[in-house]
Amino acid sequence: MRRPAFLSRLPVDPYIAALLGTVALAALLPARGPAAGVADGASTGAVALLFFLYGARLSTREAMDGMRHWRLHLTVLAATFLLFPLLGLASRGLVPYVLTPELQAGLLFLCLVPSTIQSSIAFTSLARGNVAAAVCAGSFSSVVGIVLTPLLAALLLGGSGGFPPHSLVSIVGRLLLPFLAGQLLRRRVGGFLIRHGKALGYADRGSILLVVYAAFSEGMVRGVWHQVTPLRLLALVGVEAVLLAVMLTLTGYGSRWLGFGREDRTAIVFCGSKKSLAAGLPMAGVLFGAHASLAVLPLMLFHQMQLMVCAVLARRYARDSGSLPAHPREARIPSPSGD
Repeated sequence: MRRPAFLSRLPVDPYIAALLGTVALAALLPARGPAAGVADGASTGAVALLFFLYGARLSTREAMDGMRHWRLHLTVLAATFLLFPLLGLASRGLVPYVLTPELQAGLLFLCLVPSTIQSSIAFTSLARGNVAAAVCAGSFSSVVGIVLTPLLAALLLGGSGGFPPHSLVSIVGRLLLPFLAGQLLRRRVGGFLIRHGKALGYADRGSILLVVYAAFSEGMVRGVWHQVTPLRLLALVGVEAVLLAVMLTLTGYGSRWLGFGREDRTAIVFCGSKKSLAAGLPMAGVLFGAHASLAVLPLMLFHQMQLMVCAVLARRYARDSGSLPAHPREARIPSPSGD
């Protein structure tokens, strides 16, 4: 679905604008008392629906066919779940002078989230890279992340007070089981999902907005936001800009050093340097509970930053390859729907 022309000229992705509007709504009208219980229950159901749809949409056969390109997929997984977490751990040296402990925990959580799928594919396509590899790499990252992200969070955030160990049980019940159910029922519901893809896309985005509203409402009621100052937010943006620049450099030069061709290097850069807002937001709601509002803030900022930077980078890659589309409309990047 194409975005209206006036939205295409906005510097902020419309879905990010909707997320920010949801945060503002939670700040002005947070759910309290019985309404908070309703919002929490609805959020739990929305998360389960999201991961059921993730499971039902992922073609297991296509994923298995893509295993022949295992070196590329291992490289992306190493960037996503090894290099990113190492940089996140290094950010502990910024506490308390640059980041608060809560913002640093959110930054570390950002580093544990799986890679994107849709936007990685879009940027790889625009840059004339290996789109098939990007599809498989993003899918593998998402599947691995459903298990590995909570485990890494328990290991690396368990002692910080922001991650309760019993959340692993919640992860299995609210994320992993719905995902597996979607995989098991894929043959039965796959046709329905294809026929109603547009409507289900809105359901995806609406579910994530509901999760964000519930998390930020609880944060407002508990006074979490009094811990953040504008100066700290500015510092966080600067740290994330450095993080993105480092990962783009490591994936670019690292893939070249490993001997990958140009198309494969392009897929590695765009899959290995980005993080999924769609997967991270519901996971944070389960993992962090009342502290989820601060935990997802770094991810929301990083998501918008990676879209803007990677859009420019993809155009440059395409121009350098000599195959840049003649008209900007031919290189239109689809809205990532929170991914």
